[in-house]
Amino acid sequence: MPADNALLAAGAGVVLCGPAAFVLGPWLMRHIPEPVLEEGDTKIRYADLAGPRAAYWCGGLAAVSGGLLGWVLGTDSALAAWLLLAVAGAVLGYIDARTRYLPSAIIWPSYGVVGVALVAAALVSGEWGSLRRAAIAGLIGFGVFYLLWFVFPRGVGFGDVRLSGLLGIALGWLGWGEFASGLYGGFFLGAVVGIVLIVARVMTRKQMVPFGPFMLIGALGGVFVGEPLARLYTG
Repeated sequence: MPADNALLAAGAGVVLCGPAAFVLGPWLMRHIPEPVLEEGDTKIRYADLAGPRAAYWCGGLAAVSGGLLGWVLGTDSALAAWLLLAVAGAVLGYIDARTRYLPSAIIWPSYGVVGVALVAAALVSGEWGSLRRAAIAGLIGFGVFYLLWFVFPRGVGFGDVRLSGLLGIALGWLGWGEFASGLYGGFFLGAVVGIVLIVARVMTRKQMVPFGPFMLIGALGGVFVGEPLARLYTG
């Protein structure tokens, strides 16, 4: 069901997120530092991605995400935080899909930007409980993915660990249903796709599936289905 003022918020999401990611995506790719690679590893240089293709993909993904978020959240006090995350997520998802790396130079600043936006949302709305839940959810998400990385480092990259905390904070603000379905649903979606690709011999067991795009898709899905699933679970 659309939220209050859904059409207005959706339009704002498209107009704000699309152009921002269109411009910011290639600029970041030209300026962020390259990671230190392990011996034998190779990757496409970030700067080599910074062309028109990246601009259109980042802008398009951010516009679609921003519009969908606006439709679901309406003029909720947390909408600004989610639109900022949509821009960062579009850039991160594109980079991870092309390089299998999630640059910390984008993720860590996004913690600060989204965190400040959620603090502002709490100041405006008085929803301090939501802010507290967001902080706890971020810690839980980061902790669980850290454990997965520690146990199975070839299957989960540390960039995924960093991203899990960021998504956990945003999803946790909305509720535990959104957090559980959004964060872990995306992880399992990526795992299932990876298994299918291995069975189909499109990739080998030694290759890593870029989980970032699936985590971001899962987070967006959690915004849609988290509350209904929570209501269903609690009866």
